[in-house]
Amino acid sequence: MLWPDVVRRAVKLGADREIVGVYPRRSDLPRSLFGDLIGRAGTRLWFGGYTSYFVWLEVAGAPASLGAKAGAGADVRFLLGDPASAVTAERERVEATPLTLSTRIAMSRAEIAKSPSTLPVRLSDRHIAMSVWIFDDEAVVATHIGAGLGQDSVTLHLRRRGEGGLFDRYAEHFEALWADAAPADRGDLVT
Repeated sequence: MLWPDVVRRAVKLGADREIVGVYPRRSDLPRSLFGDLIGRAGTRLWFGGYTSYFVWLEVAGAPASLGAKAGAGADVRFLLGDPASAVTAERERVEATPLTLSTRIAMSRAEIAKSPSTLPVRLSDRHIAMSVWIFDDEAVVATHIGAGLGQDSVTLHLRRRGEGGLFDRYAEHFEALWADAAPADRGDLVT
């Protein structure tokens, strides 16, 4: 029958129903998306980017906003790359940019330290090829390809629609990385 095929193509029924948007590069996301997601989120704001450096450039007042959300009880976490890792050093060699991963990680940590609330930061090198940012029931996932920078990563915008979908899989991925990561030493920050 033609009718069910037309409906199936027009209405998402499977795992893809959680996909809000697909972008060839993270830089193709609407410029306001991260600010909007941070603004709407009230319970969970998880930043699982290797540097998440762009957040401070694109979201005005992010340290204060995130601190206020944490102060109101939201679970705000940062999983950043380990700047001392051999994986980080190798990626810096591949990227060959003056603004190194270690520098971007340090800049993110300095911005996080400006928050009026203490925001937990952990370090890992296991998420070098994929970044996951979660805001309540929405997520942005960037898969790093080739020698490009994070902004060149293929990116998905997801919204949770039910148990066991794409969103939940990425949230589980973040939680597993978080559990395995080392807490960052706040004493080594240079502000």
